[in-house]
Amino acid sequence: MAQTGTKVLTAHVPLLLADKVDWLAAQLDRSRGWIVKQALAAWIDQEEERGRLTREALADVDAGRVIDHQAVQAWADSLGTAEPLPAPG
Repeated sequence: MAQTGTKVLTAHVPLLLADKVDWLAAQLDRSRGWIVKQALAAWIDQEEERGRLTREALADVDAGRVIDHQAVQAWADSLGTAEPLPAPG
């Protein structure tokens, strides 16, 4: 993540969460700010990926690339039996 400047963000967090941040900072010999930056960057990456996957899934639905729910349920129900069904699709 390229850093061209910084901006201070303020957030109220529950005491238990703040204590965990402090504990982790001490364990890693890092600052509280470093811990928060790492966590925030990871969360943003996760949310961006979730959005991408959601758009991809919706495009599949729009294109008709779906599997019938009953077929998936029958397959799932067969798992762990003597003769599981092949995966639908």
